[in-house]
Amino acid sequence: MKENDDITLEFSEDALQEQTKATMPGNDAEGSSRPQKERLKTASTFEQIKQKASEDDDAPVSTLTLRTILGGDILSTQFVRRQVWLLLLIMLFITISVAFRYQCQQDQIQISKMEQQLVDIKYKALSTASALTERTRKSRVLEALLENHDSILHISTVPPYVIHVEEGE
Repeated sequence: MKENDDITLEFSEDALQEQTKATMPGNDAEGSSRPQKERLKTASTFEQIKQKASEDDDAPVSTLTLRTILGGDILSTQFVRRQVWLLLLIMLFITISVAFRYQCQQDQIQISKMEQQLVDIKYKALSTASALTERTRKSRVLEALLENHDSILHISTVPPYVIHVEEGE
């Protein structure tokens, strides 16, 4: 027996016949036709019980308790056995959903890291551009050349002249 709630009936054809013989009134040698009728009746009763107590019984679990669920008895019901492919399909979809969510979170973390790197690179490019602009100013270039005595360049004191050229000549 599995548990106190479950009842397992095992019938033996010989034991059933012996029981009916012992309980029948007037079971003597003189009434041989009567025990034969009873044996046939017992055999047909045994067959009926056998058909009713088959494994493919459609009867659901009598009470749905935590004990039956945790014990696994709920998995042996006919309803669950018929729906096993549906349950497997649902489990597959849940697994795929969890996997996609995990991959999406990993992609979001990577995007956040890349955005932070992009901001850092933009700040570095901005500071480099401002340093280059400061070094290449006209006054800084002339000042550097005069300090090193590399050139005779100097700032012009005469304003620039505008030369007009006529196109006809």
